[in-house]
Formats: sequence, C-alpha cells, structure tokens
Amino acid sequence: MPELSAIAPMPLAAALIALLPFVMAAVAIVANWLIRRSLAAPRVPERGVPDGLPWREVAIPGGCGKALFGWFVPAGDGAPALAIIHGWGGNAEMMLPLAKPLHAAGYALLFFDARNHGRSDGDTFSSLPRFAEDLEHAVDWLRALPGVDASRIGVIGHSVGAAAALLLAARRNDLAAVVTLAAFSHPATMMRRWLRSKRIPYWPLGAYILYYVQRVIGHRFDELAPCRSIREVNCPVLLVHGSEDETVPVSEAQEIYARRRDQRVRLLLIPGSHDQYAEMDHRIGEVIGFLDAVMPAAGDPRQRRIAAKRQGAGQ
Repeated sequence: MPELSAIAPMPLAAALIALLPFVMAAVAIVANWLIRRSLAAPRVPERGVPDGLPWREVAIPGGCGKALFGWFVPAGDGAPALAIIHGWGGNAEMMLPLAKPLHAAGYALLFFDARNHGRSDGDTFSSLPRFAEDLEHAVDWLRALPGVDASRIGVIGHSVGAAAALLLAARRNDLAAVVTLAAFSHPATMMRRWLRSKRIPYWPLGAYILYYVQRVIGHRFDELAPCRSIREVNCPVLLVHGSEDETVPVSEAQEIYARRRDQRVRLLLIPGSHDQYAEMDHRIGEVIGFLDAVMPAAGDPRQRRIAAKRQGAGQ
C-alpha cells in the first residue's frame, strides 16, 4: 500500500472540472428560484363586497384540495349564470364594476379568486392552465347549483383570465358564451414583452426562462395560445379590448379575431387601457345584448327584450 504522501494531489484544473456539475446545478437551482419569485403573482386580498346586491360568500372546491373564495349573486330560479375571473395579480373585487348592470339584466353571477390570488388557497404556482382549471371548477359549481339554468352558463375573463376562458371553452362543449376582456394572443408574446420590460436579453437568459416556465406548467405555449384556442371554441365569443391598451396591444385582439372559425366570434373595441375601460359604462349594453342574444330561453324576459329591440329596429 503506497504511503499517503506518495499520492499526487489532484491538479487544480481537474478539481475545478470535477466540481463544475455541482456548481452548475447550484446555479440552476438559484436561477429557477429567482424566475419563480419574479413571476409570482402579487396577492391582493379583497377589501370591499358587492354592495347593493344580494350576495353571499362561497367556497368553491378546487383542484388539489384547494378552496376558491368567491361571491355568488343569485338572480332567481332558472336564471342564466356567469362565472367571472380576474387577471394576473387581480381578485374578484376588481371585476365588480360588471356586477350591477349584469345582475340588473337578469344574470346570476359568480365572482371568484384563482389560486394564489385574493382570498383563495395558495398553491405551488399560478399559470394559464391553472386559471382554466379554477374557472372549470367554478363553472361546475354553478351547474350543480339549484336555481341556475345549467344550459345557460357563460364565462367572462380578464387578461390571463380571458385566455383561460378561451382555453376552457375549447375543451368543453357546454358553455353558452364567452366574453373576454383584454385577451393576449400568445403567452410567448406576452412573456417576451415582460422580458423587455425587465431589460432581460432573450439570448440566452430569456430563452431559458421561457423554456423553464413551459417545463414547470407542463404545457407548450403554442398549446395554450388564444389565437389557437379560438379556432376550437364551440360557443359564441365576444372579444372586448381597449383601444389604448399598452399592456396587450389591440393588434392581439385583432389577431385572435382573424383566427376565428366562424361568425359566432365578435370583436368590440372600446376606448380604454388594459385595466380601465373609459366607456364601459356606456358599452356594457352591447355586452349584455350579446349575452341576451346567445343565452335566451323561451318565456325569459331577455327573449322579450330581444324581440322588442328587433321590432324597434324594423320600424
């Protein structure tokens, strides 16, 4: 057995090479943690409630045993219903400007928080597919609710919630209508804008971030893109977009519209930004008119309202 002193020490370069895989693994772990942290949605709990409406607080069973916080606003037996979902970093309260006019038009409403948002349970991460999963649980909750017409349930979503609404509508055939607010056309396009806002070069850092996000969520961005989902949606869709939206340019709404499969998709451009629609109070009638036209039932007040409008237009 040789003396220990006779064993030549490992050259420094060889030692560094031997340690390189461990160093790279440590760097990757830190980098992935930083990516998740920088992309995590801010949690903003609700402070208000749907004042002036007959609301009640509800807990919706979600995926992975998580509970989703929400407000349900009933509208009488046999009423059509709408599940309404916010965007990234939003909450149910931010969608409440829609509540009174939609409820006055006869719609039951479910405003709720996605996982990791508002007052809903937390989870490992948020993503467009998980927004769609949460929206699906909300729709299923509405369908099982006494007093709601299960054949007339629609969804309204804002931003990533809008993309989730289209994704869900492409996967199931029992939705009566979809209304999107400020939908982006492709997640990769949205991510590239975020990279530019953070001054992160696409090569090599940005490309790795996009790869890592797709690996974590378990889907390629191309599979989730609204410009693709729109071709598979099986119900009428109203795309609403602000003409001054700098977060998601109006050209993306036009791109989604251009990819539509048939004439059941409509595009409504109104003045406003990504989060603020200056004329929504004046244009909400067009949204309600769209919903009335695609979700009526025989003997329903909406049916009479549509007939009256048509009669007036013919005079």
